[in-house]
Amino acid sequence: MYCITLVSWTVLDDCAAAACLPFLLQSKTASAHNNKTSIKFTLEDHSGALSDALAMFARHGINLSRIESRPSKRTNDFDFYVDCLVSASDPKLQQALAALREKATNVSVVASKKVAWFPRRMRDLDLVANDILSAGAELESDHPGFHDPAYRKRRAELAQVAKEYRTGDRIPRVNYTKEETATWTQVWDHLMPLVEKHACSEHVRMIPLLMENCGYRRDNIPQLQDISDFLKDSTGFTIRPVAGLLSARNFLYGLAFRVFFSTQYIRHHSKPLYTPEPDICHELLGHVPLLADKHFADFSQEIGLAAIGASDEQITKLARCYWFSVEFGLCYQNGERKAYGAGLLSSYGELEYSMSEKPEIRPWDPFSAGEQDYPITTYQPVYYMAESFEQAKESMQRYSSSFKREFYPRYDPYSQTIDVDANIETEAPKVTV
Repeated sequence: MYCITLVSWTVLDDCAAAACLPFLLQSKTASAHNNKTSIKFTLEDHSGALSDALAMFARHGINLSRIESRPSKRTNDFDFYVDCLVSASDPKLQQALAALREKATNVSVVASKKVAWFPRRMRDLDLVANDILSAGAELESDHPGFHDPAYRKRRAELAQVAKEYRTGDRIPRVNYTKEETATWTQVWDHLMPLVEKHACSEHVRMIPLLMENCGYRRDNIPQLQDISDFLKDSTGFTIRPVAGLLSARNFLYGLAFRVFFSTQYIRHHSKPLYTPEPDICHELLGHVPLLADKHFADFSQEIGLAAIGASDEQITKLARCYWFSVEFGLCYQNGERKAYGAGLLSSYGELEYSMSEKPEIRPWDPFSAGEQDYPITTYQPVYYMAESFEQAKESMQRYSSSFKREFYPRYDPYSQTIDVDANIETEAPKVTV
């Protein structure tokens, strides 16, 4: 339905059309322009028709950022939608349209679509990274560290580091205290034997690499910048410090750009094997190892891209898919049940429980997972098991493609920007300082 290459039309045999496309389709230029006009026109299905139509834009010096073709509903002809990188009032466009009307029918300007704001460039994440829902320096009364003023002060210090961070900055190194390191050590000693036994092979394989390159040790809390550098070289993912919990939408926005939001604080020393919110043990021992695996990184970004342009209802469904995969996902390897979800791999109690016969195990299916509610204070009664990360990603692509939305996003890894296949206007973002 949406195609730049126009693979189903006979005009592909026309060499002139192919020669025009590099000049006309300049996606990098598109992201730099504020003016964009969408044009619709209809062409008869015969060789040379498209090249003649596109020549009208090239002749008047107008670049296009999108060409979309659809079979016409009333005839055997084809409707084309193109985005021009000029305003509708530009004289050059008016001249091109006049010439186009001699070659095509139903030539018209299509009104832009107004949609909710979303990040288009990686640095746009600066606008949402501090929109914290909970945790950070503010603790609930039942938090183990609520009555510990020294712990709360430390949380406030680390929260401020995250709030001051901007895209492109180096992440400040944290001098963790002996008490904090001792807490990390206790978590490490309890988890590692179970991780080696029950984690998926990709996760287990990454631990020695993280020890060699990022300072992973039982007596040392790794630094986010070292991890971010390693991940960028491995899969293109980077780490960004965050003060506390983000909304599902804003967190998934980060994944779309291969950015993982990570806390820097650690759970309270009085309960080293328990945390009511994600902490650095959960992030570094649960999430980070698999972000160094290409297939898992691709799968994670797929969920993030699905959030671009999604409705609130769709975000809720994507959050459930994330929960039952990235947080609590299981997979089948060499005839055995293995864990890949970070919530499992950073919780020795639930990791053992997930390997027992007590929970219900379902085949990974985002259409099902997106409808499944989950508890947050007890072990999960239901887990989903994937055949592989590639299978998980492909099924997520099918699922996100089923969403009805105003546009579809495309990620450009070279410019680290998101382009869309429609002419849209976005609302001003809500900036949190």
